[in-house]
Amino acid sequence: MEKKVYSIDGKELRTINLDDKVFGLDVNEDVIYYAITNELANKRVGTACTKTRAEVHGSNAKPYKQKGTGHARRGDKKSPINVGGGTIFGPKPRDFSYSIPKKAKRYAMKSILSLQAQADRLTVVEDFTIESGKTKDLIKVLSNFAKNERTVVILKDDDKKIKQAGRNIPNLHFLSYNRLRAHDLFYGRKVIVLESAAKNLSEFYKVEETVTEAK
Repeated sequence: MEKKVYSIDGKELRTINLDDKVFGLDVNEDVIYYAITNELANKRVGTACTKTRAEVHGSNAKPYKQKGTGHARRGDKKSPINVGGGTIFGPKPRDFSYSIPKKAKRYAMKSILSLQAQADRLTVVEDFTIESGKTKDLIKVLSNFAKNERTVVILKDDDKKIKQAGRNIPNLHFLSYNRLRAHDLFYGRKVIVLESAAKNLSEFYKVEETVTEAK
């Protein structure tokens, strides 16, 4: 697959050949769903906690005698049907995280890259950085490719300067070519890939075998 390479001013410079095994695959929606669901589950904190009737602070004495009052019988004030009592089947701290096969996750990334490339939402831009680290300088570059939409920038390395410049820009996400996130990549309305990162993506993912689709 051939893609045009643009300068930071939005002008065409040359073309680049992207590996079809990474950017030209048939999109597998199922494996994309599994990867995104896995990421969201792994991000859950799972610290919600409620007290049962055994944990609520209070007396264990019967509030009144069993018979003769005309009221329903009561064992103690901590009963779940009383105000201030325990909670029935309430949440307890738990770990929501789980893992999926490495090949499945890589196949999901390639499917998303292929989806974005085929939908013409993926743009290759010459390598650049923001030496000043200022937000206004990065906005000037991004304005040539994206207009107030959810944007993902795929970097060739962990560029601290460009991340510093972009941390105040809403709906902007930075990803390294070897640490992609399915959720951010899939929901990005514009994906900007640095030229070196595009080459690295082809090398990083092309050797992986695809997962056989479930019948």
